[in-house]
Amino acid sequence: MHRWSQLFLPTLREAPADAEVASHKFLVRAGYIRQLGAGIYSYLFLGQRSINKIVAIVREEMDSIGQEFLLPALLPRELWEQSGRWTSMGDNMFRLKDRKGADLCLGMTHEEVMTEIARKELRSYKQLPQIWYQIQTKFRDEPRPKAGLLRVRQFLMKDAYSFDIDAAGLDTSYQKHDAVYRRIFSRCGLKFVAVEADSGAMGGSQSQEFMVYTEAGEDLIASCAQCGYAANVEKATSQLAPAEDLEPTGDGLPVLVHTPGMGAIADVTAFMQVSASQDIKCVAYMAEKRDAADQPVWLAVAVFLRGDHNVNETKLMGLLRAGQLRPMLPEELAIYFKAPGGFLGPVGLTQTVEPSLLPELQRATFQPNKTQQFWAAANRLKMAVVLDEALAERTNMICGANKLDYHFRNVTPKRDFTWTVAASVRAVNEGEGCPVCNAPLRVAKAVEVGHIFKLGYRYTDSMGARVLDPNGKEVTPIMGSYGIGIERILTASVEQSFDDNGFSLPPSIAPFDAVVTITNVSDAGLKASGETLAEELTAAGLDVLLDDREERAGVKFKDADLVGIPFRINVGKKAVDGIVELVTRSSRSSEDIPLQGAAKLIQERVLAATPVVLA
Repeated sequence: MHRWSQLFLPTLREAPADAEVASHKFLVRAGYIRQLGAGIYSYLFLGQRSINKIVAIVREEMDSIGQEFLLPALLPRELWEQSGRWTSMGDNMFRLKDRKGADLCLGMTHEEVMTEIARKELRSYKQLPQIWYQIQTKFRDEPRPKAGLLRVRQFLMKDAYSFDIDAAGLDTSYQKHDAVYRRIFSRCGLKFVAVEADSGAMGGSQSQEFMVYTEAGEDLIASCAQCGYAANVEKATSQLAPAEDLEPTGDGLPVLVHTPGMGAIADVTAFMQVSASQDIKCVAYMAEKRDAADQPVWLAVAVFLRGDHNVNETKLMGLLRAGQLRPMLPEELAIYFKAPGGFLGPVGLTQTVEPSLLPELQRATFQPNKTQQFWAAANRLKMAVVLDEALAERTNMICGANKLDYHFRNVTPKRDFTWTVAASVRAVNEGEGCPVCNAPLRVAKAVEVGHIFKLGYRYTDSMGARVLDPNGKEVTPIMGSYGIGIERILTASVEQSFDDNGFSLPPSIAPFDAVVTITNVSDAGLKASGETLAEELTAAGLDVLLDDREERAGVKFKDADLVGIPFRINVGKKAVDGIVELVTRSSRSSEDIPLQGAAKLIQERVLAATPVVLA
């Protein structure tokens, strides 16, 4: 039992001026956290108790499949160079030098360190599989820290890594983590959805995010209520309703149309009395790639898609194997298109493809095992053209003519222009058909709480990890990587449970299961009853906070509502008649219960409110 009067619980009536999302506002107001600097937070007593409970759940579940390590946060440059990420991580990585001038960094993630251990210690297939995890502080030089604990520069993470002899073993390790993650998030009381995701800087062949829907989220999730399909919009696909093609004019061949000052799609389509779905949009980029010496090289890229669609830049970067994208500058448009923005189009782009490479590129497009040769060839082009696959079979469309104040009509892909590669690079929109069942998709904001990756051989191969297989042949182990944001579990729980007065956490992660509130500590009888009840609840195995402060009852009630404790027992005037009030924070409901036997009843309520997950 803890006494409120003896604790440092600095609640606030007003949220910080810069707090935009509910979790930021209430975690500060409830005294869970205090900001030290941009994206840097201290965890006070209540916050640390919740974090410790979350860590205990994560550790218990992870111990069922893996072994806990603790790795350094200060890491040498050499390891990151071996994996190729010293450069590719860019400004996101905190870098420093020691007194001898050696380069170091603060760990964002620990694939390299785990692989370093594996390559020194693992020698045989008999030592596999291995699943190693840690719960460790990570660092990221976040360019725009905001939203409290959602976008920070220092954070607590559970990261795990698997090493297997082959892809079948990786499948097993991946599924083990999938099951464990579902148990962890369920035990923490989160309403989550598992979605297909992009692997990003981690690389790999498959990844899945665990997301919690909230308006505070910065990710967008496309999901289907009918069949359960869900994917991050960076990865999501959809079925499009059939689009109506225009009727050809004249001889049906491309014809110039004077469109003075009409660089916007809305202006052009209104002028020609067509829909945006009948227009070909051009988005021109410069994509940063790496050459054989790991030096940056820039590839010009023209993306063509429907006028009512937008480019999904994550999909495009994955397709291009690019580290970053930036829009073409006006002078670059003049070089590659000989035209200004607003009038760009695919017809007559003489610098697009070297004819001698076209057959090789077309073959490689449909052979995934030749993607490296494909992009090696594409890098020798002056410009790569990417066609969104939704355009591939369209006819008689509108597009820019690469000439100021002119557009083409009657443009048909294949007949009137070609491209380097056709792929789905558009962003999915609300209401489009589910790729599985064609029911309308919902697109909503969510926050990521966990992510699992099939890394493949990226790190073990580049860093030289090898083991002997059953035939005595030296082979490369295959890896997986699996992360959970500890603070994000707390944040997501607040985001899904707040109201105007505060928030409610499930007992499994709340700092206390119940608060016993003595409405008037000057009344010796009430004080004695409250003390006795708090002791009985503690003896029953509950985490109990006794509010024994010399404050008005209303102040105590407001504080209890604010700080997220799931149950409050008010010991007031009715206590002389053997009655106390039990308030359930999540439902904002109250009821009178007998003081005699109250501890057993409250224990039952706490157990009923604690998420239980069967193995």
